[in-house]
Amino acid sequence: MEFNAVILAGGRATRLGGVPKPSLMYDGATLLSHALQAVRGASAVVVVGPRSLDEPLPQGVLQAREDPPFAGPAAAIAAGMAALKAGGPGAPWTLVLACDMPHASRGVALLRDALAVHPGSEGAMAVSVDGRKQPLLGAYSTAALEREVAVASEGSGLTNSSVFRLLARLNVLDVAVPAGSTDDVDTWEDAAALGIDYELEADVKSQEETLEEWCRTLLQAFELEGVGVDVNQVLAVAGVAAHSVVRPAAPLTTFIAGYAAGMARGIGQASDDASMNAALELARKVAKDYAENGTDAE
Repeated sequence: MEFNAVILAGGRATRLGGVPKPSLMYDGATLLSHALQAVRGASAVVVVGPRSLDEPLPQGVLQAREDPPFAGPAAAIAAGMAALKAGGPGAPWTLVLACDMPHASRGVALLRDALAVHPGSEGAMAVSVDGRKQPLLGAYSTAALEREVAVASEGSGLTNSSVFRLLARLNVLDVAVPAGSTDDVDTWEDAAALGIDYELEADVKSQEETLEEWCRTLLQAFELEGVGVDVNQVLAVAGVAAHSVVRPAAPLTTFIAGYAAGMARGIGQASDDASMNAALELARKVAKDYAENGTDAE
């Protein structure tokens, strides 16, 4: 199977305190190095993200940047596709990979095998053992992907758009991949679970302490000192909304969930903790369903 590869290595890494994900070390190499190893065999490779002075790209690997910067993964895919097209002869398939999944290589061969036995498909997308689809570990028909990028660009555009929305019209196979293949790094808790360390972790921990302090300050300002807020759970729901819908959906989702929890508590439906947990879990489910059903984001 002949393929090119787009590696997404941008993003603000807000929940990592702005520490660039590609530079994080795992098993003696950066996450970017692991991603480049996962796409070995590609005819051409492009890394989409800010240029790193600490880790020059291997010879022959292309560099691109979404416009505007930090416009999200759908815009980054479009930038990568454009760079590959300008860089030389194309390939029938394009492997799309986020650089923050150090075990992604476990699933790449399975994606290629699935496409080999289903020639009528327009792509194959990894599905984790818990049933979560991961479009940023997927192989897609180059022609179909270019078509959808063109359609989106002529319409509402790709800035802050969902990758699920970009791929919604493609006939894509769901491919079960081994455990851990889609584990990514959004928070320092994720990093710790994967065994990733970083010398600025102490600074990031102070950021987490700041968030806790800010949460207490807000609760006091609203005279809600007795309300318990799980900051990590709120941020996790925000992350699901940002990935499944569009990035600005994160604060909107957490606001509405908090409002709903307050309403439920106000009419005596449940305790503070139960109301908040139920509201956040419902918000998480709705965001995932929104992405999987390909609902129009407009």
